[in-house]
Amino acid sequence: MPPKKQQDTLGFYVIYGEDPFLVANECEKLVRSILGSEDPTMALYEPKAQDAQLSDVLDELRTLPFLTSKRIVLIKDAEPFVSAHADALEAYLDRTSPTGVLILTQTSWDKRRRLHKKFQKTGGLIEVGRLYPNQLPAYITSYAQRNHAIRLDGQTSRFLVELVGDDPGRLCREMDKLVMYVAPRKTISVNDIESLIGHNRMFNAFDVIDAIISGRTGAAVSRIRNMFQADKNTEFTVVGAFGYHFRRLFRAKGMISKGLSPQQAALKIGVKYKQNEFLQQLNRLSLHQLAWVLSELGRIDFGMKTGQTSAPIAIERLVLKLFAMQQKPHPASPSYSL
Repeated sequence: MPPKKQQDTLGFYVIYGEDPFLVANECEKLVRSILGSEDPTMALYEPKAQDAQLSDVLDELRTLPFLTSKRIVLIKDAEPFVSAHADALEAYLDRTSPTGVLILTQTSWDKRRRLHKKFQKTGGLIEVGRLYPNQLPAYITSYAQRNHAIRLDGQTSRFLVELVGDDPGRLCREMDKLVMYVAPRKTISVNDIESLIGHNRMFNAFDVIDAIISGRTGAAVSRIRNMFQADKNTEFTVVGAFGYHFRRLFRAKGMISKGLSPQQAALKIGVKYKQNEFLQQLNRLSLHQLAWVLSELGRIDFGMKTGQTSAPIAIERLVLKLFAMQQKPHPASPSYSL
């Protein structure tokens, strides 16, 4: 069924939020709600913010729509346009066109402007909050169901987030690939994710960790460099792949401290591939070292997102630091018989 038209369409909207993917989604949803089943190409005028002239924008808004009920002017990343024309936009908000809808998208919104106070009275200001990591499994489950009629269980959605990371846009793109991969099936499993997205990246990361604790630093560094050269997407998923393994090691270590045997802990967290090597890693890495690595991965992730570092440099440094830690004595841990 085509989406229903919005009953009370306003003449002016501002959609703002830190995540451009979520803002774009909210904007698309708004356009669909305004036009319903009407063709958006017949209704949409979308100038670039830096090129948009106020007179042209107002003319478009006041032009009668052709073959649609509304004429929509959409300006993305509109901060420069709003800064240049705040007073005129405030005046337009008093007398919007009955057949035109102005939509602006921004990453932030200055609540000190008079324009903000006027929006509080008229409506049309839409804030898009960020998604926190613990909200992402439910988000991607909903996205899969809403856009593809695909079912995910909680374990599968958590695994996808753990592997791909906390970028909603990247998660949705990976989900779109998975949908094509499993078609015509309407379910996605952990095995599907491992096959399409995770297999090489996860096991490459596993082998790097194995090389580190075995003292083969050159092999570890070489494998990392090959990972980045072979797959350009490694830059976006390498933190998730390493985090996945180190979190499993950390959880297993915690279970052992509560009385489980290493083999029981490995089985409980689902380690099937290279179980002996996993147990050797448990034997060589202390809980303190594992906590340090997870903390470092968090810092690396933040540094990458803020442009302070790049994945190849940061991960290679992490490997060298971890190797150096392996050469120093650390608080004794019990040895595990394999």
